[in-house]
Amino acid sequence: MLNEILATASVAENPVEEIIVPQPEVKPRIKIVIADDHPIVRDGLRRLLSLESDVDIVGEAGDGRQVLEVVQAKDPDVLLLDLRMPNLDGLGALQTLQQTNRRTRVIILTASEDKNEFVQAMKLGCSGIVLKQTAPDLIIKSIRKVFSGEIWLDSHTTAAVMRQFAAPGEGGSSNGSGKQRERSPLSTREREIVALVAQGYKNKEMAEKMFISEQTVKNHLHNIFDKLGVSDRLELALYAIHKGLHLNT
Repeated sequence: MLNEILATASVAENPVEEIIVPQPEVKPRIKIVIADDHPIVRDGLRRLLSLESDVDIVGEAGDGRQVLEVVQAKDPDVLLLDLRMPNLDGLGALQTLQQTNRRTRVIILTASEDKNEFVQAMKLGCSGIVLKQTAPDLIIKSIRKVFSGEIWLDSHTTAAVMRQFAAPGEGGSSNGSGKQRERSPLSTREREIVALVAQGYKNKEMAEKMFISEQTVKNHLHNIFDKLGVSDRLELALYAIHKGLHLNT
């Protein structure tokens, strides 16, 4: 009996330590559809993206009508969309997708340098614009950024879109109206909201992230629009990117 008590005491005093093996970080996989009317372009993108461990090519499309069908069937996270396609062009497909599938984030991948098309695409809700001559590593980076909820515009495209956006209101802007865009400084909370808008967050998502009501977000946005002299979320996002405010979070 004494030996049993001593054995029990020994176990209690020297418990076996639990060994915790750290698990490798698992990246969320990104489902992608490639839409371009040139098979050689689709093949090149497929080969490029297949090298990435967190990317799955779930579908391809060669014209605008097919884009809508494939997106509906595959429900991708990101759509790489060419602007110039038969049957239905990229802008037409983008407009329809905004009405039928607002979950899929769209990156315009184009050889066009038509600034008006860039502005139209942004107004229709695309999350990024990438020129086809862009370096492969930046194409991959743009996909990951857009997947995480950010807006992707390179420096060339940002400058072009900003100029086009400013053009209609420039008329007689030589009277120093540029200084009037920020009539009063933004508060810390307002700057945070500006950054989130530029990263593609909706009002409800911002409210949840910041632990405030959706109405409070709307009130902040109203004040921000008034302070910066912008008229909508897109212009605010472009202004934020231009000023580097999207990097504040």
